[in-house]
Amino acid sequence: MSLPRRKTAPKVRATLYVSAELLDEARNAAVYLAGYPARMTLTKLVEAALRGELERLKRAYHGGQDFPPREEDLRGGRPIAA
Repeated sequence: MSLPRRKTAPKVRATLYVSAELLDEARNAAVYLAGYPARMTLTKLVEAALRGELERLKRAYHGGQDFPPREEDLRGGRPIAA
């Protein structure tokens, strides 16, 4: 019996700024783990990290629930003050 295939959402390009050191470490991990059994890519690594952090933030700040949809796009620049 095979497992049902998970539908994947279409990928979109995102431009982010991270430290050169962090990106270099992530690239090193993706290359090192590219073969069997992990078959890691930089995209898989980033998606897993974002999913994990979003789950942590939901539990810590929103009772484990999804955050409400935003009403406007993010703006560049300094973080929004509370």
